[in-house]
Amino acid sequence: MSNPIPSLFRWREIPRSVWALGFVSLFMDTSSEMIHALLPLYLVGVLGASTLTVGIIEGIAEATSSITKVFSGALSDYLGHRKWLTAAGYGLAALTKPAFPLASGISLVIAARFVDRIGKGIRGAPRDALVADLTPADLRGAAFGLRQSLDTVGALLGPLLAIVFMAILADNFKAVFWIAVAPAFVAVAVVVFAVREPEHLSAARRVRAPLSRAELSRLDAAYWAVVGVSAVFTLARFSEAFLLLRAQSVGLTLTVVPIVMVVMNLVYTFSAWPAGALSDTIGRYRLLVAGFALLIVADLVLAFGNNVWAVMIGVALWGLHMGLTQGLLAALVADTAPAELRGTAFGMFNLVSGVALLAASVIAGELWDRIGPDGTFLAGALFTLVALAALPFARHAMTVPDPPAQSR
Repeated sequence: MSNPIPSLFRWREIPRSVWALGFVSLFMDTSSEMIHALLPLYLVGVLGASTLTVGIIEGIAEATSSITKVFSGALSDYLGHRKWLTAAGYGLAALTKPAFPLASGISLVIAARFVDRIGKGIRGAPRDALVADLTPADLRGAAFGLRQSLDTVGALLGPLLAIVFMAILADNFKAVFWIAVAPAFVAVAVVVFAVREPEHLSAARRVRAPLSRAELSRLDAAYWAVVGVSAVFTLARFSEAFLLLRAQSVGLTLTVVPIVMVVMNLVYTFSAWPAGALSDTIGRYRLLVAGFALLIVADLVLAFGNNVWAVMIGVALWGLHMGLTQGLLAALVADTAPAELRGTAFGMFNLVSGVALLAASVIAGELWDRIGPDGTFLAGALFTLVALAALPFARHAMTVPDPPAQSR
């Protein structure tokens, strides 16, 4: 039976390596968000790119990451090991960070984002599968929520540091990009020296051909229902670059535009872990319904809000919807996939989501250029409404897990 004590209060039982992976995410996201909070403004304001170009760059970058996750996840299932693929992905991302301040044109920025996202793709599925391997099922929501919260602390610190250094350095984009290099290498050190993989699971979970038809057929209808709903939902979750551009469109000055990411990630940080822990007790479904509904409200506020305060309310609601959905969707993948195929399952999940995100970002950029911000955010609300209507079809996959005890 599941432990009756809410998993939020059992934080000491979450394995040390899960905490370590959370801090790895914190440091890497601090680095990445220092850059990404400024990158859309740098592309449009300094390099002269259009908002459609921003959408295409962001969509290609995330799609590249998602496609890579399929192969890295499957490789981790084949090898029976996940840590060193995770470390390799973080290492590649760290090595690409200096390319951003060195870039003098759009092409090098695209190349840097492309390679950086390959690194993210290499680490993503093995890392998430490793979290599931390390954690008992009745703590799974809390574990994924914790890692997501620590990841988002980094996403909060990054824009804050970007604001501080942009003010100190008189809007010197490249100098801030150079400062962002350091925490990326700290992240690599933590994953190499602080994360321990449960070696005794390796032999049991090794799969000879994880992408074969026979193995993929073991991913059942419950898993694919989660993937399908997430794909439709992702069409509404275009790049957060459009939140930055929306804030600028209502008069927020260049120096303080990154406050958008601070507000979003502050709400995200404080909601993701409690939401994941609550889902261990009451199930995932009701929290996902609330998260989807919140995104509709956020899109409507962002579409019709014409001042900074309205946009900030929309951004805060966007962050709350992220806290109620992202960790839960990851936990659902772990809930519905066989243990030895978790890497492949996370890879396929992220591939489908990545293709949807590419489409979403391109559509968002095109609507912005042709109609304006209201067209972009109203389309997001419509796609979310479709995902909300489809959610009941995946409800059977969202019950509270109650499996046999697992070793930690």
